[in-house]
Amino acid sequence: MSTTELPASHAELMDGVYRWQRHIYDLTRKYYLLGRDRMIAGLDVPPGGTVLELGCGTGRNIILAARAYPDAHFFGLDISAEMLETAGKAINREGLPDRVMLARGDATDFNTGALYGIERFDRIFVSYSLSMIPGWEKTISAALAALAPTGSLHIVDFGQQEGLPGWFRTLLRGWLKKFHVMPRESLRGVLESESRRTGATFRFRTLYRGYAWLAVIKLGI
Repeated sequence: MSTTELPASHAELMDGVYRWQRHIYDLTRKYYLLGRDRMIAGLDVPPGGTVLELGCGTGRNIILAARAYPDAHFFGLDISAEMLETAGKAINREGLPDRVMLARGDATDFNTGALYGIERFDRIFVSYSLSMIPGWEKTISAALAALAPTGSLHIVDFGQQEGLPGWFRTLLRGWLKKFHVMPRESLRGVLESESRRTGATFRFRTLYRGYAWLAVIKLGI
């Protein structure tokens, strides 16, 4: 597993949050991290393609994606050493170490050449991580810079619960705050702006009455 110099405060925070939670993370999060499997199904990875997940956590998503696209090669980045330990064990159990490579790094500022020996990826995806990353806008810019000329960036995260009752939104926000999670109100606007800047196409969907947002930015034609 590769690593680069990390911002100590956020790395330590995430290690503290997930030191114990990582053992039950997938069991509990499956009930409210909605839309992840739909995002994976829409990756449409080309044969022999390369896929990078930013904020790979326990490895749940990258393992499912590796199963769905058996000809592709996968790379995972996370700032938490605790999460990467869990992810590494899961990947070994699934017999995927030859196809999945992990590295510790900051999703707002990473060098894929140094971490993986690869400069550009056919697909990059981010699942429920932008809502936990300080300076998350930089993650979007960095991801787009790491895409191949016809690559695509896929994002799923908490929406603004715009179609759900106000009491539900209040309860959800209070619960998420305990885990340093903040749904990004400006996410759609930032993605649209980055799409215009890069001349990319942009697709956006609200899921479950705004509980989750699903977006794709595709470069090239």
